[in-house]
Order: sequence, then structure tokens, then C-alpha cells
Amino acid sequence: MRRTIVVVGTLLLGVGAVMAQQEIAVQQDNLMRSQAKSLYTVIQKMTKGDIPYNQKAVDEALTNLEADVAKIAKTFEVNPKQDVVNAKFGASQKIWQNKADFDSKIPPVQKAIADVKGKVKDVASLKAAYTSVNDRCTDCHETYRLKLK
Repeated sequence: MRRTIVVVGTLLLGVGAVMAQQEIAVQQDNLMRSQAKSLYTVIQKMTKGDIPYNQKAVDEALTNLEADVAKIAKTFEVNPKQDVVNAKFGASQKIWQNKADFDSKIPPVQKAIADVKGKVKDVASLKAAYTSVNDRCTDCHETYRLKLK
């Protein structure tokens, strides 16, 4: 009986650990999706003319992006060692193998956002802002993001 309790307890702890790892991966994925919504669903679509220019939406997207980017280092402190189920992209293990380099990619993104925030007034300035911010995001994605599907 005691052996059964130990085995069941061990299994429950294992399941709990897997669920905790998945929760961390989901938090990381949600943060990146939020940034993608601001940068691609709002800003990029406006630069392409897919949606009409809207100053309030631009300002909100930049504010949200700024807040989300500030959360990257903390959100990616722990390596979940797994990807979100059915995700298109995932975090490379290189993040935790070279965390200092990963973290060093964040300030240039923050600076790019700060440099354009409050200066975007039309589609032309939005295109320049998009390029500046997206180029800094891509610097990190090339090394630390994996395409899963």
C-alpha cells in the first residue's frame, strides 16, 4: 500500500511539473503574440494599406509594444524545455544557453520604440517606425525563435 501511495505521489508531482512547464511556455508565447498583434496586426497592416491609418490605434500599439518588450527578460527567465502545443513558433534553447546575449537584444528594441513613439503622424512616418522597430525584433528572432510548423 505504501509503495502505491509513493508511486501515485511521484506521478502526480511529475504531472504537476509538466503542467507548470507548459504554463511557462504559454506565458512566453502569449507575450510574443501580444507583441505581434501590435507590430503586425496593427502597424504593419496600416503601412501596407490593409487597414486605414488610425492615430489612436498606432499610439496604443506602440504603448502596448513598449510595455510588452519590457517584460521579455523576466518572462524568459525560466526555460520550459518544451513548446506550446500547436504553436507555429517556439523559443530556441539558445536563449538559455546564451541568456546574456538574448537579454542584450532587448534594449535596442526599447530604444527603437522610444525613438519613434510620439513622432508617428502619418503613414510615411509609420512605415519608417515599423522598419526601425521590426529590424530590431528580427535581430533576436533570427537566433532565438524557432519555426515549428
